[in-house]
Amino acid sequence: MLKRLKIRLIVAMVLAAIATIVPIAIGQNLNPVVAQDAPKVTSFQSAGLQLQEVASGTYALIASTDFPPASPAAAIANGGIVIGSDSVLVIDPFQSADLAELMIATVKTLTDKPIRYVLNTHYHSDHTGGNSVFVKQEIPVLGRGVIREYIQSGKNNTNGITPPTVIVNSQTDLWLGDRQVRIERVDGHSAGTDLVAYVPDAKVLFTGDMVFNKRIPYTGDSDLRQWQGSLYRLIAVYPEAKVVPGHGDVTDVSGLQAQQAYFSWLERQALEWKAQVLTKEQVLERFAKVPDAYKDYKFKGIYSLNLESAYEQFTRSKIIPLIP
Repeated sequence: MLKRLKIRLIVAMVLAAIATIVPIAIGQNLNPVVAQDAPKVTSFQSAGLQLQEVASGTYALIASTDFPPASPAAAIANGGIVIGSDSVLVIDPFQSADLAELMIATVKTLTDKPIRYVLNTHYHSDHTGGNSVFVKQEIPVLGRGVIREYIQSGKNNTNGITPPTVIVNSQTDLWLGDRQVRIERVDGHSAGTDLVAYVPDAKVLFTGDMVFNKRIPYTGDSDLRQWQGSLYRLIAVYPEAKVVPGHGDVTDVSGLQAQQAYFSWLERQALEWKAQVLTKEQVLERFAKVPDAYKDYKFKGIYSLNLESAYEQFTRSKIIPLIP
């Protein structure tokens, strides 16, 4: 367990490194431990990351930054590490090679087992930018649907990113020795590339950007009705799971419910705009302020995009709403 685990992030690939000591709180009710800088200039401190053991052998790297980040070195999204009896799965290797190297260094402090797979929960650059580090080491990177085509075409600022090398289009079980990780397709956030990962023996669900915990969600290429439907299913199937969101702190089913409640509220707003025959310009002007219910959320800079998405998808839709 963690009390016996001496975590030291060793500066790798640097001949003469001067370690900067930073505290990293791992898990709840545990004393902080000391870590040294990872390769190059990237450290947990500069990356704004916290390593947390969510369950035995199952870790989350939690990003604390707001958006847009104050520093290009700051991790925007969360990452994950699942350690099995003979190998390791890495989930969402951040937006850069430096941060991916930090993730590899972290794995090496936790286990001597090799990384066998990398999973992209969707195509967005803050979750895929570190792919190249793993592909160069001939580690399979898994993704779904048209993720390769999106990245190769530079969709949504993914220019220059290395795409996944293995495509998963249906439920798939990965085995890390005797440890199972279930990969499932979901829909709604990122145009047909969404996946979640569930670790049954730990009851931990990595949702990718299906969940933004206390963050305004990015809806730029989403289908909000599909997203709501996927959340309903995840809530029903995983009521006892510990949830590692794509952005924000580790949560539980309440995080899924809060995300669903936000979209339900947004849809109700859009139906009111429709009843009042408001134009999109009027909506963006009159409702520009983030409501008090979400005033403590991060990522407020993309709130107006949520209004646009809701207007485009709900006020012009003839589909029966998912909410009363």
